[in-house]
Amino acid sequence: MAKSVPAIFLDRDGTINVDHGYVHEIDAFEFIDGVIDAMRELKKMGYALVVVTNQSGIARGKFTEAQFETLTEWMDWSLADRDVDLDGIYYCPHHPQGSIEEFRQVCDCRKPHPGMLISARDFLHIDMAASYMVGDKLEDMQAAAAANVGTKVLVRTGKPVTAEAENAADCDVKQPCRSAIGDTEAAKNKRYG
Repeated sequence: MAKSVPAIFLDRDGTINVDHGYVHEIDAFEFIDGVIDAMRELKKMGYALVVVTNQSGIARGKFTEAQFETLTEWMDWSLADRDVDLDGIYYCPHHPQGSIEEFRQVCDCRKPHPGMLISARDFLHIDMAASYMVGDKLEDMQAAAAANVGTKVLVRTGKPVTAEAENAADCDVKQPCRSAIGDTEAAKNKRYG
């Protein structure tokens, strides 16, 4: 049996890139300041980096799955060129009210459901209790809780967050995710060490 590894689960829009709404073209994709450096440091710390992203724009007909895949490949290569290798990219193209019939459905992968995180856990042998979910929305925190992810980090990257999202998170930070993870590790060591 493979040894389990801790992971950082990362939402995409609003966590890795600026959320301009239905981002699906390279020209509209803008990495959030500091996120690449943070991801590189987390990788050096031994975490698997796993993107888990709802992409309802596919179901809504805002862009095609092929357009999403092209952008995702570009993002992956852009990160790799900066010494950030992703261990997995999971996405949900579904939405219950989607206009594209193929993707109009209730599924277990769309956050707040934990399907993407569970799939990553099983494929990558992730130690969920030692892992983190970093996201900017309540649904990210709920998916992490449902998948038994150890720590939920809510980032504030410009869009308003709800009190419910704040309450669902273990950390509520404005810093890039590396600072949040470092702060959480320090707090755990102070509490338990």
